[in-house]
Amino acid sequence: MRRRLLIALTTLSVLTAATACGSSGSDGSDGAGSSGGTTSVTVGLIPIVDVAPLYLGQKKGFFSERGLKLEFSSAQGGAAIVPGVASGQFEFGFSNMTSLMIAQSNNVPVKAVANGIASTGEVGKDFEALTVKGDSPIKSARDLEGKKVAINTLKNINETAVRASVRRAGGDPDKVELVELAFDQMPAALDGGRIDAAMVVEPALATIKSQGGREIASPMIDVAPKLTVAMYFTSVTYAQENPETVKKFQEATAESLAYADSHPDEVREIVTTYTKIPADVLAKVTLPKWPAEPNRAAIEELAELGAKDGLFKQTPDLDELLP
Repeated sequence: MRRRLLIALTTLSVLTAATACGSSGSDGSDGAGSSGGTTSVTVGLIPIVDVAPLYLGQKKGFFSERGLKLEFSSAQGGAAIVPGVASGQFEFGFSNMTSLMIAQSNNVPVKAVANGIASTGEVGKDFEALTVKGDSPIKSARDLEGKKVAINTLKNINETAVRASVRRAGGDPDKVELVELAFDQMPAALDGGRIDAAMVVEPALATIKSQGGREIASPMIDVAPKLTVAMYFTSVTYAQENPETVKKFQEATAESLAYADSHPDEVREIVTTYTKIPADVLAKVTLPKWPAEPNRAAIEELAELGAKDGLFKQTPDLDELLP
């Protein structure tokens, strides 16, 4: 079993390069450490706006009320968090749905346990967008044929999303030159003319708009209305051995998501505590939605497009992956 897991983790690392045992837990099983009836769990996160609900929930006591103490560990992307959770480095993690489906298709034993973020479902008013310079002749995603478009990670969710927008606009996605670039480097690259378009998320989107850039598509919405973009997850082993801890995490996360969705000012305030996003930029950021439940139909659409783009070794089993 250990040999199979190592092989799966190695395969995942190659395919998605771009995304401890403690004392007995309070539910009597091995895993996270516990002290005085409180179970400590480490959560692998990306330091972005998306994960604000967990920081806010920790501050509001939603987790401590259930006997959980969260310890946050930062990573550069969801693809990097997946092997950390599967190997036991983190009890829980945050990752986009495509990274989770790629992991499962490569037999990495992961299990989504709580919703993460979703698109707003409003074209031109989402937390992500396909953008160009203000004076660019590009008017729609169809015009990207033969153009250089930046995405943060090749062969992952943003590649699928951009290709979906190009198809929807009547273009051929195979004729688009996709290049890998970190989100925070995209505004300068676009402004300097080194790329023709950029698929960005907040706060890079707000930065590009401040430079006079404009949106030509909302790719996540082109994948599916109100797409579930990311979720919190654990390893199959941890879920089986620590069902009570997982249940408490699910309940506290659901409460945190609901609170964040209805208190945007507090979200913006908490984001300043774990990111370097300037307050003036943060004020202009479009926040994602934080629904309590994932959108199964939208995830199925994402899976179908990912399969069409050749991202999966085998078809992901959503019944096994989703809560």
